Amino acid sequence: MPGPMTIFELGQRAMSAQLVRMNAAASNLANAGSIAASEGEAYRPLRPVFAEQLDAATGLSSVRVAGVQRADVAPVRRHDPGHPLADENGDVWASPVDENAEMVEMLEASRQYQNMVEALSTAKQLMLETMRMK
Repeated sequence: MPGPMTIFELGQRAMSAQLVRMNAAASNLANAGSIAASEGEAYRPLRPVFAEQLDAATGLSSVRVAGVQRADVAPVRRHDPGHPLADENGDVWASPVDENAEMVEMLEASRQYQNMVEALSTAKQLMLETMRMK
């Protein structure tokens, strides 16, 4: 049976979750404006799904990544008969990525990650100071 969760394990889980958020946003930004020949082939944004995980030994609650899903948002149909991927009606399908929202998501995840780095650094310093006092 595993021991109780430490502050460092809790921080590692939180930082991992923020990395998943940043990677999903980066993938979405990389595919913003991409064009496909059909609605089914069009890129749809990735969204991480998180779940709460309770540590019975300490009562601490942490986050875990339950998965990454495609957003349920329709691609944008655009009439562009000159495009090489245009269908018989002259339409192409653009990814429905909102670049501003993805940038906000990436910045927020980055800030949360940095906050955890600072919290863990402070915890480490406090532990070292406590050890020096003994």
